[in-house]
Amino acid sequence: MKFRLLLLFILSGCSLLAQEEESPFPSVTNSLYREDQFYLGITYNLLNNKPNGVSQNKFSSGFHFGFIRDMPINKRRNKSIGVGLGLSFNSYNQNLLISENNKDVNFSVLGDEVNYSKNKFYTSVVELPIEFRWRTSTAKEYSFWRIYTGVKFGYVFSNSSKYEGEPENIRIKQIDSFNTLQYGLTLSVGYSTWNFHLYYGLNPIFDATTIDNNPIDMSDVKIGLMFYIL
Repeated sequence: MKFRLLLLFILSGCSLLAQEEESPFPSVTNSLYREDQFYLGITYNLLNNKPNGVSQNKFSSGFHFGFIRDMPINKRRNKSIGVGLGLSFNSYNQNLLISENNKDVNFSVLGDEVNYSKNKFYTSVVELPIEFRWRTSTAKEYSFWRIYTGVKFGYVFSNSSKYEGEPENIRIKQIDSFNTLQYGLTLSVGYSTWNFHLYYGLNPIFDATTIDNNPIDMSDVKIGLMFYIL
């Protein structure tokens, strides 16, 4: 179902690319004009499809930055395909304890009776965003409306978990249970530098991981702001 959603999303973007209509706007004076941009994003990370008993607490943050190559596809150059490369650093505060017993990784839910001050896991990701981009810009206009939508693929090159509480603190790095490949849909909408950003993950954060023989199918949803810099 998720792959069908991803395919439908891409095909919808392709149908937009195929529409060629005459624009009432004047021609761009610079035939080489493009929106090659660095991006910087800050998000609040939500967990979707949480198992029974799992809940989030405190603030789960994401920090994202990178570069997107802009490739215009029409004469006015306000429609384009963007392909980029970036880094993403994420934390998730919740009550899903990741522990280790004789090098076996175990997952369990922390009950209300457990006294702890911190329980979170982290991911560091190399990201490949692919976007269809529409904007009201020209070669001489630097403040404009934009709608960028597409898909983002990520490679999790580092992960860890951290627990501080009773009966002892736990810190684990490079946990095999994390899905190395992450992918999802993206949307950025806004004016000038300030843009609302949404990422909807389509595959689980963990791979073949269970609690009491029930699979953990949690994915992530990231909501925040994206800043584009020429």
